[in-house]
Amino acid sequence: MLLGLAYRLLGTSAEAEDVVQETYLIWSAANHDEILKPEAWLTTVCTRKALDQLKSAQKKRENYVGMWLPEPLHTTTQSTPEDHVELSESLTMAFLMVMERLAPKERAAFLLREVFSASYEEVAEILEVTPASCRKLVSRAKANVQQKSQRFVAPPEKQRTMVSVFQSALETGETTELSKLLAADVALISDGGGKVNAIPEPLLGVEQVLGFIHKAISPAARSGKAWVEELNSCLSLVTIDGTGIMTTFTFGYNNSMKVNAIYAQRNPDKLAAVH
Repeated sequence: MLLGLAYRLLGTSAEAEDVVQETYLIWSAANHDEILKPEAWLTTVCTRKALDQLKSAQKKRENYVGMWLPEPLHTTTQSTPEDHVELSESLTMAFLMVMERLAPKERAAFLLREVFSASYEEVAEILEVTPASCRKLVSRAKANVQQKSQRFVAPPEKQRTMVSVFQSALETGETTELSKLLAADVALISDGGGKVNAIPEPLLGVEQVLGFIHKAISPAARSGKAWVEELNSCLSLVTIDGTGIMTTFTFGYNNSMKVNAIYAQRNPDKLAAVH
């Protein structure tokens, strides 16, 4: 749970792992006889450390070159039990991007309460606020999530179709079939981190997105290979060239099961875990 919580808060595996490692170092030095609820104690320390890290990360992101996307995360392909649906949805790129728009404590309160099912009293203690303030944090976060997010995990067959058609478009440059799977308001977002070429602003609408795929992405991808991975609870396409992974393409879906977001992660620092 700790690594999953830290990743959802921070959006990068490396930072999440650092926070969890620091949490267990503090645990190893603590007097365990005085800790009545170890799991709650660990969650508290991990959350507070992640929030400290998040404040530092947000300052760095102010100077980030281009658009910022979360680091892709390997997840296991499986039929998701009903009680784990929220956990699965909360790992998608679309969800993590919505989390980015929340204030740090709102983000933590929402995740602890709505995703990990902690009580308001438990969340309040972790965040060092009153239960009433905690309820307000969760309420504001829920309102923002509902207002700014159309995030749905598409059925596996829909995902397989999308990835297959998208891969075909990259290999051939032909986008007619792909156009049928995209929402009218589809956005293409690319993160190069200032280290590789990436679009500086989102491309919006079917015409712009398809045009860029045809003129730029497809020619670049044809010199390499591609394969399918599950990243962030969604089937995704990974492209490589002679030097390694070029891009991971992850997709967001609306309630009509059309793709309303294409997330192209190109920053090599964030692609190391995909190897």
